[in-house]
Amino acid sequence: MKLYMVPLAPNPTKVMLYIAERAELGTDMPIEQIVVNTVKRRNREPEHLARNPFGTLPVLERDDGSYLIESLAIIEYLEDRFPQGSLLGPDPETRGNARDVERIVDLRIAGPMGSYGHARNSPLGLPPNPELAERMHGNLQTPLDYLEKLLSDGRPLLLGERVSIADCTLQASLQFLRYVEADLFGERPGLRAWDERYRARPAAKNVLRW
Repeated sequence: MKLYMVPLAPNPTKVMLYIAERAELGTDMPIEQIVVNTVKRRNREPEHLARNPFGTLPVLERDDGSYLIESLAIIEYLEDRFPQGSLLGPDPETRGNARDVERIVDLRIAGPMGSYGHARNSPLGLPPNPELAERMHGNLQTPLDYLEKLLSDGRPLLLGERVSIADCTLQASLQFLRYVEADLFGERPGLRAWDERYRARPAAKNVLRW
């Protein structure tokens, strides 16, 4: 299999973190990782558009030559294909909780963080948009409070003792914020401590660049 990705972007990074975390747990997933340079617009070239007509990343090329083009679909495919050591967990209750928190992080935090970063200091050269940045900042407060409350019981990671897809998703977006020199955590010591703990993990050190 091949994973077409770009290291800074949040969606590819969360898949890369997921693969690295599974490797730390002893799951060997033979996936070649190939950079598609979005700054040089390689993702808009015919070769990549043949993989994904939307031109986005990541893209997973499966062994039969077919493609998956959405980050969560890629992760869940790998969860199903390599079930031993799954990050979602062993039972319906655990898996349901893991999916719920991941969706909260992805839809209510990662998306607004990306919009905020581009509105404030876009690495793609988009013009600043202070009004959008302010709106995204406001939208983030309730979901960030939700995560802070989860962490208030002293758990080391978002779902407890075991790393989850939600941890990968959140840290992928935080790398993007660090790159654009933004910080949205405010007075949330639980999230700041979680961030330090997660970035100290071997998987994070292998994947994160910022």
